[in-house]
Amino acid sequence: MAIKNIIVLHGLYMSGFVMRPLCSRLEQSGVRVSNLSYNTLDPKRDTIFTQIDELIAEEPTALVCHSMGGLIARAYLEANSSTSAHVKKVITLGTPHQGSHIAAQMQQKGFEAFLKNSVEFLLSKNLDWPFNAKLYSVAGDLPIGLMPLLVKGSQSDGTVLLDETKLKGMAEHKVFHLSHTSMIYSRQVVDYIIKCLNDNN
Repeated sequence: MAIKNIIVLHGLYMSGFVMRPLCSRLEQSGVRVSNLSYNTLDPKRDTIFTQIDELIAEEPTALVCHSMGGLIARAYLEANSSTSAHVKKVITLGTPHQGSHIAAQMQQKGFEAFLKNSVEFLLSKNLDWPFNAKLYSVAGDLPIGLMPLLVKGSQSDGTVLLDETKLKGMAEHKVFHLSHTSMIYSRQVVDYIIKCLNDNN
């Protein structure tokens, strides 16, 4: 089914401001977009989940999420509010679904102060996607960032390993030649999101 109600969730160290170009392009396709901003270093789970419930407003909804935003979306679905049943699709961009290798490395080396409470989401170890909402996972393979230094010979978008973006049970896994941040601004990615929203499967 084509979905017209979209909630956008940004990633770590970001705010809704960086998602505005993506939101604007999605709105041009005729959907209604809510750009939800939250404190990534101190994410208030109950507050965020209540905001998502209110933005769904009993309509078929898709969550479009960058990076950590996809892990927030998962936690929201796990909380299983009655309203969450209206989430039909989750489209993630560079989300470390299996847990973030970089976040784990930072914690091991004593840099958890830079992550604060985001570790509640970033260090989750997920193996599958057990929800009714369909998961479309977008990954990048242009390794601009720390990851090539941390994991030699790895495939990544520079921040998130390609393998971290995969889960059993996802509807589709799509790889673009983009870095972790550039996928937010990519016309190719916007076109793919719109295709997913209109997908009747």
